[in-house]
Amino acid sequence: MASEQQTVADDESRFLISDLCTMLESYLEQEQIQEVYRAYLFGAEAHEGQHRLSGEPYIYHPIEAARILGELGMDHKSIIAAILHDVIEDTGIAKDQIEAEFGNEVAELVDGVSKLTQIEFASQAEAQAENFRKMILAMVRDIRVILVKLADRLHNMRTLDVIRPDKRRRIARETLEIYAPIANRLGINSLRVELEDLGFSALYPLRYKVLEKAVREARGHRKEVLKKIETSIKRRMRQEKLAGRILSREKHLYSLYRKIRDKTLSFDDIYDVYAFRIVVDRVDTCYRALGVMHNLYKPVPGKFKDYIAIPKANGYQSLHTILFGPYGVPIEVQIRTEEMDKVAESGVAAHWLYKSGDASMDQMHAGAREWLRELLEMQKHAGNPVEFLENVKIDLFPDAVYVFTPAGEIMKLPHGATLVDFAYAVHTDVGNTCIAAKVDRQLVPLRTRLLNGQTVEIVTAEGAHPSPAWLSFVVSAKARSNIRHYQKNLKQEDAVGLGRRMLDRALGAFDADADSISRKQLSALLKEYSLRSFDDLLVEVGMGRRPAVLVARYLVPADQTGIEAGQGEAVMRPLVIKGTEGLVTHFAKCCRPIPGDPVIGIITKGRGMVIHTETCRNLSEHKHPPENCLDVQWEPGVDEEFPVEISAVVADRRGMLATVAATIGDCDANIENVGIEERDGLTNTLMFTITVHNRKHLAEVMRRVRSIPSVIRIMRLRN
Repeated sequence: MASEQQTVADDESRFLISDLCTMLESYLEQEQIQEVYRAYLFGAEAHEGQHRLSGEPYIYHPIEAARILGELGMDHKSIIAAILHDVIEDTGIAKDQIEAEFGNEVAELVDGVSKLTQIEFASQAEAQAENFRKMILAMVRDIRVILVKLADRLHNMRTLDVIRPDKRRRIARETLEIYAPIANRLGINSLRVELEDLGFSALYPLRYKVLEKAVREARGHRKEVLKKIETSIKRRMRQEKLAGRILSREKHLYSLYRKIRDKTLSFDDIYDVYAFRIVVDRVDTCYRALGVMHNLYKPVPGKFKDYIAIPKANGYQSLHTILFGPYGVPIEVQIRTEEMDKVAESGVAAHWLYKSGDASMDQMHAGAREWLRELLEMQKHAGNPVEFLENVKIDLFPDAVYVFTPAGEIMKLPHGATLVDFAYAVHTDVGNTCIAAKVDRQLVPLRTRLLNGQTVEIVTAEGAHPSPAWLSFVVSAKARSNIRHYQKNLKQEDAVGLGRRMLDRALGAFDADADSISRKQLSALLKEYSLRSFDDLLVEVGMGRRPAVLVARYLVPADQTGIEAGQGEAVMRPLVIKGTEGLVTHFAKCCRPIPGDPVIGIITKGRGMVIHTETCRNLSEHKHPPENCLDVQWEPGVDEEFPVEISAVVADRRGMLATVAATIGDCDANIENVGIEERDGLTNTLMFTITVHNRKHLAEVMRRVRSIPSVIRIMRLRN
């Protein structure tokens, strides 16, 4: 009986490899297909007697992984590596045996995919991180390593139902956090979509079923509208004598789920969007088709993206626009060439499938290699594999922002990138020595997040060093790894010397020096900071844990700082801004910051530290040296009231002032001042200075006032 089952299994595996070889005949040479079949015989013998948890012979899995690569059109050595990818890890076959049979190239690919099975790790996370680090190093030598691994992971995800739930969830989370983003970063859309949906269904099975049912039910109601829009597009394209394929698209489930989750929208808001793809022959036809679409339906302002002129980091190219369609429904349209469509689906795999010498493909492949080189640099700076893996996860976020250098060069940065991220993207030395930055010629804080189209200039200074505080706002893995690398390599004596220079410079701003510091003041400060010696204090300053200007303010007698000690409540106010111990703080009346606002501190003679919002227009007027501008944060759990100004445009009706004032009072906000401005005889503007606890409290006040029927508009006043 056992022999009969084995015979059936052998016949089935021969059918699978025969089916694979038939598929490979469409693009591989006969000799190469024979090599693939020989690899199957080698792998089948190595895995003899081994079975998967599903009960099927183990060799089924490598064949299916090879089929996935065959569908991408990968070269025969990648197919062979996929068939043999588990023999080192799960059988007695060594790397040199594979090299002897199939050559060094295949052996290196198989070894790059194999896990580190001979080393004991302290935790699952450490093992995962170290295995990933090893694979990245192999990827740098040959990018096909990750393609084999993605094929392996995809087939594992397709057969995930047989393993226990806790392990299934762990593998699904790893797929969504690492492998699907890598497929996206390499531009392999076909793999990314399936990995994401399979990971979603395994990690959140109930949410997947609910969303799948909602899509299935809503799909029927859309057919008529989709058909009408598609007919209109085809008719207009024919009128303009433009040839092309028009395809309706549907967002895959994980993409829908992520939008619903991240943007807190309902399913109807997300799914009520009609998406089409127009595929044409040439690039200039893409732009002509765009003009046709904008004439057929009105475009939504600010929703056009040109990824042809500025491709995504993974090489993706297309024109994206959103239109006002019939019945008021939005229409998403992608316009691209046939070549771009192939690259969008296959990504770097197109390098092997379409050997046309196309410059865009070569550029995309070069871009992938550049990314791998950046990963290698991060790996060198990372303290351990776990930290490296976290940096890679940060780097895999697909969204990007495009800004310009002063010379007009376009720089790609991850979504949410700050000026420090930009500085490190230019060059590591620029990031390490940056002290200030200008956006569109205006001086702004280093923590400022960048927007598309801005021109950025970094100001550097010899002897400047990265601040550990930057880690709280940088988003790129390169910036994070370099800052941490500097911190780890800053020796004690270097920190003391740097701290002394920084403190001397800060004391100079108060017309003081180290010799003028009294022993009593120094002892009090060391006690306050729980430090043993002056050198320990200098280390704290040099490492960036204590701002030099605040330490200097504490050490200098009040009559020397020019700051009046008796400035009422400012001195007595409990600490609400982190790191301002011993320093008088004021809140700027021009922008009236409240807890929750991103803020920056300006050190001034005579007033101590003045807190502004980061978007305050008056910041550009301050000519303070960069060292007097400090990135500050609110203390958590601040329980105070802060004044803020709001303006409400209301209909000119009797009792409106009393109604709005009563509503504000009901929200536990105190009114300090009221002003009324008549506008056109039909409306009035009511201006209030109120006190609130934080931005959430202010938002609640504004929401309640906005709900009053006669209130037309309400806004927060700044500057």
